[in-house]
Amino acid sequence: MGYSIYLGSLWAYQTHRTNAFVIVAGAILGFTAAMLWAAQGAIMMSYPMEVRFNTKAQSAGFSDTLQKDKGRSFSLFWTVFSLGGVLGGAITLGIEYKSKLSAVSTGVYLVFLIIMLTAIVTSWLILPPNLVVRKDGTLVELEASISMKQEAKEFFRLFTDYRMLLLFPMCFTSNYFYAYQGSIIAHYFNARSRALSSLLTNLGAVLGAIFIGVVLDKTPGNRRRRALTGLGCVLFLQLLVWSGGIGLQVQFKRTGPPMLRDWSDDKAWGTLLLLLSYYFADACYQGLAYYIIASLTNDSFRLARMAGFYKGIQSAGAAISFAMDAVKTPYLTELIVSWALILFSLPFALIVILKIKESNYGEEDTHHVEDLKASELGGAALPEGHHELHYDDTPKGAETAEIETASPVARV
Repeated sequence: MGYSIYLGSLWAYQTHRTNAFVIVAGAILGFTAAMLWAAQGAIMMSYPMEVRFNTKAQSAGFSDTLQKDKGRSFSLFWTVFSLGGVLGGAITLGIEYKSKLSAVSTGVYLVFLIIMLTAIVTSWLILPPNLVVRKDGTLVELEASISMKQEAKEFFRLFTDYRMLLLFPMCFTSNYFYAYQGSIIAHYFNARSRALSSLLTNLGAVLGAIFIGVVLDKTPGNRRRRALTGLGCVLFLQLLVWSGGIGLQVQFKRTGPPMLRDWSDDKAWGTLLLLLSYYFADACYQGLAYYIIASLTNDSFRLARMAGFYKGIQSAGAAISFAMDAVKTPYLTELIVSWALILFSLPFALIVILKIKESNYGEEDTHHVEDLKASELGGAALPEGHHELHYDDTPKGAETAEIETASPVARV
């Protein structure tokens, strides 16, 4: 709901210059987006399997190669997330195709408001954690909810975890560069070319998410080695793409009048390609960050807190970067600061990667469907290979349970 309110405020600002509405809507969006992204992070990082199955899953005939899903999970989410931007850019481009205006038309706002309001309803179709069973038969969540006071304590305890503190620079930097990139897009292109840039940048994000997902899941070696490979790819991309950004940025300054170039200008296409590359590299950076966090635990509650930590620190960094942009900081300065923060964060991420364990199953209270009574599963659909289960290790005197599932398979 927060996103639709904020979009409405932008529409109102364009037509009536209602400054107060934009400020209030922005605060509402920040509050609601925090809940959305914490839930999204918990789902994306806790639902997929680790690299190793437990013994019961191995005895059921599953192979280790099926478990490399943490990278794929990010790749799937970020691809769908960015495809929304691709679709949005395509819709805007279709509406603005013949426009030479510097502002977005009313039709664009109406289309996106309808899409956002529809998404509020469809989000309720997501399978809740307590009904999800991984392909190896482990359950995502069994813990009961805790009080708000205890939840707050557990969240602030993250600031005493040295691994999360080492990831602080990566969290802070992960959205810092958006202010700079968005600003040069508005300065450089007219309305229809900005629509095209939106389509291409989100396409770059899709390609980057697929690429980093493959690297983190399919590269030979254990989980730590794959994370190191991902870090190497991210470092290479950040050096390559941002050095290209320097080459573009020295060609114009913020103090000059807006360029408002159209895509019919041949020079615009080099900039569009650079922007696509920015977002390709960004998707890889975000994917590595989520992969590192997801490797620290499988507990959905802890991962929700870690996702909140990540997004909260990320938003603080974004707030500072937008404040920096608002005071008309020279574009070249913004670029150098953004790039330096990225490079500064990677050595700290390396330290955490070197501490990554191959599996957390042996250290955490992991529940398997064969260990539970039918009543404790709450009607969760079981993955293939677990359609008929007998619990041989139930306490003596307890009734042995047998489960036969006819419902569709719900597995990740």
